[in-house]
Amino acid sequence: MKKIGLVTLAIGAALTLAACGNSTAKNQVDTIKKNKTLTVALSADYPPFEFQTIQNGKNVVVGSDVDLAKAIGKELGVKVKISNMDFSNVLTAVSTGKADLAISGITYTKDRAKSYNFSKIYYHSPNSIIIKKSNLNKYTSFDDFANKEVAAQKGSLQEKIVLNDMKKSTDISLATIGDEVNEVKTGKVEGAVVEKLIAKSYVDANPDLALANIDIPTLKNDFGMSVALPKNSDQLTKVVNKVITQMLADGTMEKNVQKNYELAKSVK
Repeated sequence: MKKIGLVTLAIGAALTLAACGNSTAKNQVDTIKKNKTLTVALSADYPPFEFQTIQNGKNVVVGSDVDLAKAIGKELGVKVKISNMDFSNVLTAVSTGKADLAISGITYTKDRAKSYNFSKIYYHSPNSIIIKKSNLNKYTSFDDFANKEVAAQKGSLQEKIVLNDMKKSTDISLATIGDEVNEVKTGKVEGAVVEKLIAKSYVDANPDLALANIDIPTLKNDFGMSVALPKNSDQLTKVVNKVITQMLADGTMEKNVQKNYELAKSVK
């Protein structure tokens, strides 16, 4: 879904660290229980899956991915520590041991699977293009963006869409989706490719924006959102899959997404 492109910067070092950590990954569940904490890496710019809001006077990270993290923590009997960072650092945090797992709209790829375990898919959503509402009649196809700048999050599946399917456009890679939206609002770029549900959250909060009336084809390698874990952490992967299976079966996953979608609409 979100975020397929580049695995990380300095991949050589990350792979080395991942390889060194394989011997302990098998016992990761025991380590997490011993430490009584599950550290989860995410990039909190992706409503309704992860975003920031004010609760009781404090800035907190919320979202359906956070709800999933808490459910995994509950299954393990430990507290959950959310580690918020740029998406480009999320996988590296897992490979270097700074996080136990990453839940941040991450997409499985064969290259990533060489260095990480992946859970079963827990959500899938199509993509869309955020534009100014005043440009709804101007942009109705990819060709309308020819020789225009289009934003996408660095290292994301959406960036791949701009590069591969919108070749006549110029890709502008940015660190966060919030940056993309601001660039559209100020006219610095003509559009931003964002996962549809997330795009709707931003449009709901910004009446001057809209979703372009363009159907974006699903990429062949778009496998949906998965949790990323250290390579060979099969015990922990089994726990995560158990929680995901339960939440999908009883409808909790979708309820959490919709609950946080409504919450995200109120966040300006």
